[in-house]
Amino acid sequence: MKIQLDMYQTLAVAVLVLLLGNYLKKKIYFLQKFCIPAPVIGGLIFAIMTCICYVTGIAEFSFDDTLREVCMVFFFTSVGFQANLKVLKSGGKSLIVFLGLVIALIILQNLTAVGLAKLLNLNPLIGMCTGSIPMVGGHGTAGAFGPVLEDLNIKGATTICTAAATFGLIFGSLIGGPLGKRLIEKHSLLNTAANDDDSLLVEDEKKHERHTNMYADAVFQLILAIGVGTIFTMLLTKTGLTFPIYIGAMLAAALMRNICEYTGIATIHMGEINDLGGISLSLFLGMAMITLRLWELASLALPLFILLAAQVLLIIIFTYVIEFNIMGRDYDAAILVSGTCGFGTGATPNAMANMQAVCDQYVPSIKAYLLIPLVGSLFADFLNSLVITFFINLL
Repeated sequence: MKIQLDMYQTLAVAVLVLLLGNYLKKKIYFLQKFCIPAPVIGGLIFAIMTCICYVTGIAEFSFDDTLREVCMVFFFTSVGFQANLKVLKSGGKSLIVFLGLVIALIILQNLTAVGLAKLLNLNPLIGMCTGSIPMVGGHGTAGAFGPVLEDLNIKGATTICTAAATFGLIFGSLIGGPLGKRLIEKHSLLNTAANDDDSLLVEDEKKHERHTNMYADAVFQLILAIGVGTIFTMLLTKTGLTFPIYIGAMLAAALMRNICEYTGIATIHMGEINDLGGISLSLFLGMAMITLRLWELASLALPLFILLAAQVLLIIIFTYVIEFNIMGRDYDAAILVSGTCGFGTGATPNAMANMQAVCDQYVPSIKAYLLIPLVGSLFADFLNSLVITFFINLL
């Protein structure tokens, strides 16, 4: 039996799995502890159900994912609005250095994935499914680039990317706290903890206040950026390279944000845009999860495990050896290590949870609490998309 869902029904099922995920997350401590996104929880249950139906021959589900793409573009456009050059410029040396380390991590994750895939006699683009797409990118970037790789004849790319992102979320949360704690105790770093840090500048919180009468303007700003972005995307594709559909919208949003910041000709409603982006991400992830074809993972189980184990080893070595030394070998650097493990293999909430766990045992790190959200939320996704696009075209 074939069950065909149109785009409205697909959206409705995505909302149902989102509500199921929210319910289960409140009830199950494990899911809260590792910050597993609600759409992933409910969507995975639904995907397992459809997999059982397919394997047993009961039914095969098909979905109209038109609205998935719309929600994806809205989310990544909201990410583009985060790219504020004023924050980067005024963030001080520490922010610039940390941003450089994150870019290096993104590149190393892809080099590791591609290199190991070749050793395992796999298509390098399959390796990309376990690189920075699901690691630094998380489920949002996994759901966005999976279809791009499938268009390049990588069967099951979205499923692999999503599975890798879930793996990364869990292991990033498992290793972050212990690594930070070990560094603090091994090097007796508690006496290097700073009471304050005036070298970093955070955006004025008033820019993130929510006003109900401004949500319409925020929607209009997102739509304008998407419209202008289609022109950018058209120009970029004329180079003969492959770009995700949202890259032009991200660039347009970043351009709009910084023009408005420097000229003052308009106010970008960042708080409202962040909320709208979050809603779009939840719907996008819900639709991405329910359309997973888990049976396509069977033949790649062992190679996938090897590729993902290599990513865990990479994040441990990179943060423990390279990042800790470059960021100053002090208490703040140790907390940054625990945070980077969180968003380097999962998401910024995991990073904050890692740092909170360590800081609750010792003392807060103002520097780490400023750097991780700024880079993890404002710049990482933007830069990651550019690096991934470069690698895909290179391969």
